[in-house]
Amino acid sequence: MPIIGPGWDDPEYDDYDPAWRGQDTPFRQWLLEKLTAAGNACAVDMAQSYAPANRYNGFSEGTCDDLAVLTRCSYEEVRAAHQEDLAVFKEEQRLLTEHPELVVLGAELDRLHRGNRL
Repeated sequence: MPIIGPGWDDPEYDDYDPAWRGQDTPFRQWLLEKLTAAGNACAVDMAQSYAPANRYNGFSEGTCDDLAVLTRCSYEEVRAAHQEDLAVFKEEQRLLTEHPELVVLGAELDRLHRGNRL
């Protein structure tokens, strides 16, 4: 059955795009470090799922509270890491807007990294 609407690889679904599994972001690094330090056995999986959500959907107060408990950090520390990541993302988007050729180059490098051939 065909997918109605955007496919899984479309930008609207970046949260679910397999490319996100390996993308390193400041928030993912921070979250992985804090969850690991807190002894969370699911640190890698949680960082993998929360990092894209941070950029594309934002966090509710409840999510920030939950992450504060899980990371043993304060709510303010979680919000600061969230805001820092959004600032980096904003700069990345600015650069891509000014240099669209980087989008093509990035896609080609991802394809080569995954070992796909056209």
